[in-house]
Amino acid sequence: MRAMWKGSVSFGLVSIPIQMYAATENKNVSLRQVHEADGGRIQYKRFCTVDGQEVPYAEIAKGYELPDGEMVVITDAEMAELPLSSQRTIDVLEFVPLESIDPIQYDRTYYLEPQKNAVKPYIVLRDALHKSSQVAVAKVAVRQRESMAVLRVHADVLVMTTMLWPDEVREPDFPFLRDDPPQIRPQEVSMAGSLIDSLAEPVFEPDKYHDHYREALEEMIEAKVAGEETTKPAAVTAKADVVDLMAALQASVDAAKKSRGPAKAAPAKPAAPAEDAVSDEDVKPAKKKPAARKRAPKSA
Repeated sequence: MRAMWKGSVSFGLVSIPIQMYAATENKNVSLRQVHEADGGRIQYKRFCTVDGQEVPYAEIAKGYELPDGEMVVITDAEMAELPLSSQRTIDVLEFVPLESIDPIQYDRTYYLEPQKNAVKPYIVLRDALHKSSQVAVAKVAVRQRESMAVLRVHADVLVMTTMLWPDEVREPDFPFLRDDPPQIRPQEVSMAGSLIDSLAEPVFEPDKYHDHYREALEEMIEAKVAGEETTKPAAVTAKADVVDLMAALQASVDAAKKSRGPAKAAPAKPAAPAEDAVSDEDVKPAKKKPAARKRAPKSA
């Protein structure tokens, strides 16, 4: 694991320097979008909808769209100036029983490792927290976003789980909740209770469950590799892009000439410099002036 954040856990007058690691990882098989015919990767580019130009990442800012379609542009520098009182600090606010927090508020979980000079206070907090049978409610800012968080002990390590703010949890507003409930017989509730009892276990053992879909997908990929059912996409070079661009430009010129029709004969005009070349129809003869240098024709 690689540390993704460094800061400190602060409670009372005690500050414990820590490093934070993602506690979970996505085990989904990573599949790319490719062209079925030749296996070439499908790429997406960032284009501006106003000028149609590709935009480099360095020129991309954040924007908040108003109801009338107007856009409020916010730069990274302006974002960095916003106050984050809990930046680089996990600020413990209170201690509560774990069961008093609804799991619907949980977001992401991280391991906290003490830095070399903070092992002792880290262990003191860990052991005291474990003995209390409570969890710490804290506030933290990660990646320019302030969140509530829960600190608890798992496998002898302090674990932090960020939480959603109360207004981020939607109210379950469904029509059936406002309707008169159907008549439920006591026997039906009793039967459902019996089913629960028949499937009940004293503890949850996640290791006995497996992702059968991922296992089947991995087996399919391994079988294709063993049977040499693979495709090596042709290498894409910069030269090929230039050729395609020139072909597109030539096709555009040909189409423009075709739509314009046969050109009318016109008297010879002074040649324009190569870098300022324009069409015959857009060139006007330059006026002669005595004792003056010849100028390139002006565009209309």
